[in-house]
Amino acid sequence: MPAWDAIAAVCRGDNPERPGGWGELPWRPMLDVRRFRSEPDIIRAGLARRGEDVSVVDEVIDLDAEVRRLSASRDDIRARVRTISHEVGQLHRDGRKEEATELQAESRALGDEEKRLDHAADEAAATLRDRLLRIPNLPSGDAPDGASEHDNVVVRVEGAAAQSFEDHQRVPHWEIGEQFGLLDLERGAKLSGSMFVMYRGLGAALVRALCQLALDRNADLYEEIRPPTLVRTETMVATGHLPKFEEDAYHLERDDLWAIPTAEVPLTSLARDEILDGATLPKRLMAHTSCFRREAGSAGKDTRGLLRVHEFDKVEILAYATPDQASELHSELLARAEGLLADLGLSYRVLDLCAGDLGASAARTFDLEAYAPGVDRYLECSSVSWFSDYQARRANVRYRPTEGTGTQVCHTLNGSALAVPRVWAALVETHRLPDGSVSVPEVLRPYMRGVERIGD
Repeated sequence: MPAWDAIAAVCRGDNPERPGGWGELPWRPMLDVRRFRSEPDIIRAGLARRGEDVSVVDEVIDLDAEVRRLSASRDDIRARVRTISHEVGQLHRDGRKEEATELQAESRALGDEEKRLDHAADEAAATLRDRLLRIPNLPSGDAPDGASEHDNVVVRVEGAAAQSFEDHQRVPHWEIGEQFGLLDLERGAKLSGSMFVMYRGLGAALVRALCQLALDRNADLYEEIRPPTLVRTETMVATGHLPKFEEDAYHLERDDLWAIPTAEVPLTSLARDEILDGATLPKRLMAHTSCFRREAGSAGKDTRGLLRVHEFDKVEILAYATPDQASELHSELLARAEGLLADLGLSYRVLDLCAGDLGASAARTFDLEAYAPGVDRYLECSSVSWFSDYQARRANVRYRPTEGTGTQVCHTLNGSALAVPRVWAALVETHRLPDGSVSVPEVLRPYMRGVERIGD
C-alpha cells in the first residue's frame, strides 16, 4: 500500500494495527474550512488562477455539511441517552421498574444508532480532511496571472549579460570538476546510485565554504538551528510536502520517518502546537542541512553533473511573522538570498512566479536563477516564498497579539539562503579563467584555507 494510502487508512481507523485511528496526528486543514462556507467564490477564483479543478469547492462544502449534520444527530442522541439514564435512575427509586425497563431498551437502541452515526461522522470527516489536504494555497492577489513557468515574470536581471561570457567560461562544470578532481560522479554513483554525487578535495571544501558563508551572512538576525534530518509524518504534512510530494520523498517505512527535502520542513514545525508571544515576532531561524529528493517525476531530465541530484546541502532561512510583518519580511529574505549571489560574482535574474507555477503551499514566490555559462542556462537556486497562514494553520502555530485577546495563526516565510549544487555549478563555470583554472571569489577565500585559485 502506498505510504499516503496507509496514512489515510489509519486516520479513518480501519488499520488493524491501530484500530482507533491516528489520534496523535493533528489533521488540520491548510485552508480554513469556514472560508468554504463564507467565501466559496473567492476560493473558486483562487483555485482557478492556479488551474485547479474548482469542483472540489462544492465537494468540500457538501462534505462539511454532512459532517456537521451527522455530528449534530449523534450529539442529539447522546444527549437523549444521558437524559434517559437520569430518568431510569429516578424510576427505579420510585419503584416503577417496568417503565425503567422500557426506557433502558430505548437507550440500548439509541446507543446502537449513536455508534452508527459516530462511525459515519468519522468516515465523512476523514474524507473531508483528505480533500482539504490536497487543496493548494490561494495565490496572492499580487502574484501574476499565468498557467506555467513560461508565464513567470522576469523582474530584473543582475550582473553580466548571458551573451557576454567568453569561450573559456563555456565549459560545463562536470568537465571542470573532473579535470581538477573536484567532482567524482562515477564513485558517487557507485556508492549510492545515479544522481548521487561526491565532491572531493577543493570541491568538497567549496561546498563547506558556501554553506558557512551563508550561515555567517545571516547570523546577525537569524538563530542557527541544526534540526534532525529525519522527521515524522506530521512534520511533513505541516508544510504541505505530504501528500502532494509523496513520490518525491524518501520514506523509511520501518520507522515511519521521512528524509527532509528541505530544512523548511523541521523549521516550520519547530513551534508546532505552540502559542508564541506576539511581542517576539518576527522569529527568524536558519539551518544548514542535507536535503533529499527522489525527483521521481524528472527521470532522464537534467541529470548531468549537478543540475538535478538526490542529495544536496542547503542553508535555509525561515520566519514566523504576523500578517502585518509578512510583506517586509518577504523582501528581507529575498534581499539576503540575492546578496549572496551578487557577492559570489554570479549573474542572476529574479522571477515573480505566476499563479499557475506556484508551489502548492505558497501564496507568492520569487525565484532566483543563477546563470551558468558552461551549460548556457539560468539555474533555479532559490525560491523565496510567503505562505500566508497556510502552513502555520496546518502546524497549529499561533501567536498572542500584544493588544487584544485570543490568539491568531502565524504567517510563515522561507527561502534558500544558498543551495549548493547549482550555485557550485554556476560559480566554477563563471569564474573559469582563460588558462583553465578557477578563481575563488574573495568572499569565500577565508573559508577555503586561503586558496585563491583552483587548478594552479
